[in-house]
Amino acid sequence: MSESISQPYKFMGFNAIDSSIIFGIFLVVWGLGVTHLSDSNSITSMIPTFLGLPVLVLSFLSKILPSRQKLFMHMVVLFGLLSVVGGADLFRSIIAGHVFDNFWADLSKLAMFVPGCLYCYICIQHFRYIKAMKNSS
Repeated sequence: MSESISQPYKFMGFNAIDSSIIFGIFLVVWGLGVTHLSDSNSITSMIPTFLGLPVLVLSFLSKILPSRQKLFMHMVVLFGLLSVVGGADLFRSIIAGHVFDNFWADLSKLAMFVPGCLYCYICIQHFRYIKAMKNSS
């Protein structure tokens, strides 16, 4: 978000950084919650947490280091895309006819895919908004 842009892009009242923080918190809590609820002994149940932590850290860095905000937010979007790609593995289970055979794993994939798609949409809209604002000024 450039200083020349008077009104930042908002989705449901949240700017891109706040949306990123919410997305990061969701992934971290989801991964920890699923690991606990499923009594998982597998590190793979923490994949949402491993994706959410960098989103959270980089989003906070965007807030406190506005001169590096563009760099941090582009990095955050990459983790959002990784969430979508990781969650898309659910389609492999659907095609194979084994969807929800491993309930917690497939639910986690769904919880990474759907919010990840929404988050990437928000980021794309935000970047398009900034470009339009720069072109109009």
